[in-house]
Amino acid sequence: MTTKLETLASAVQDALGDKIKNLSSELGEVTVVLGAADYPSAMQVLRDHPSTRFEQMIDLCGVDYQSYGDGRWEGARFGVVVHLMSITHNWRLRVRTFAPDDDMPLVASLIPVWPAANWYEREAFDLFGILFEGHDDLRRILTDYGFIGHPFRKDFPVSGYVEMRYDPEQKRVIYQPVTIEPRENVPRIIREENYGVR
Repeated sequence: MTTKLETLASAVQDALGDKIKNLSSELGEVTVVLGAADYPSAMQVLRDHPSTRFEQMIDLCGVDYQSYGDGRWEGARFGVVVHLMSITHNWRLRVRTFAPDDDMPLVASLIPVWPAANWYEREAFDLFGILFEGHDDLRRILTDYGFIGHPFRKDFPVSGYVEMRYDPEQKRVIYQPVTIEPRENVPRIIREENYGVR
């Protein structure tokens, strides 16, 4: 007797065939890795194929794999992870794809397949700098329009590049270089001699 995850993995394998780079089933979820070139067409198949019927895109997010696995990661730096749901078959699927160029991460937009991808892709662009080809309104959504950089990248400084404050003389918010001095905090542990002993 096959489990629901095995049935899902088989249906995805039948629908996508050789477009799948990797298919795994771990922790109660099936994950499919697609190449960037096959990504938009494979997602259309996952939505329309009768054995998969993923009508709903639940989530799309960017990922920076720069120091993933304590630096043992050897693949592309930027990835896009999409979570899909099939109401017809009552199952979920995770799909990953990677931008081939680390300097200019670019993957196809999913707006033609699922219009709900619009704001998710804008968020991935704003926070990670991942560009979505075919997105007609790719602009910042969470950070300020004058913000420099992409704050969820692993190489973005924790303190940022600029800080903003209200200037009472100019009666407006102004931006200036960060004035925080970087420091390293070393925790001190102080214990009493009989701490925790009754």
